[in-house]
Amino acid sequence: MKMKLVAILLAGLLAGGLAVGLAQNKKSRATKEFMRDKLELAQGILEGLSVENYALIISRSQKLSAMSQQADWKVFENPDYEQQSIAFRRNVDALTKAAKNKNLDGATLAYVRVTMSCVECHKYVRGRLVASLN
Repeated sequence: MKMKLVAILLAGLLAGGLAVGLAQNKKSRATKEFMRDKLELAQGILEGLSVENYALIISRSQKLSAMSQQADWKVFENPDYEQQSIAFRRNVDALTKAAKNKNLDGATLAYVRVTMSCVECHKYVRGRLVASLN
């Protein structure tokens, strides 16, 4: 009887663990797809800068800014992460403005700042994830 109860408990724990794992895997997959979309937009901006296609730069940078307002964007709910997001939006908005003014050098500099924002935020997120594992 005790063995049967232990077996049932273990099966329940295993099933629960699998369900949590699948949910986390699904969220992880959605996050990766979201990040891939951001990367494609950034590549489109680089393309626009390379060929001086301001309409492409503007459309991609506006989409990137809009993405930063979506719920999927928010990986953490804390002031530091919020500041990272604000800096990113500020840089993307500067990129859009420079492209609207047909200022290729300003748009290029803003793109570098956007890229630096991405790198800084990813370093921050990786650090938070590593710290949460310890």
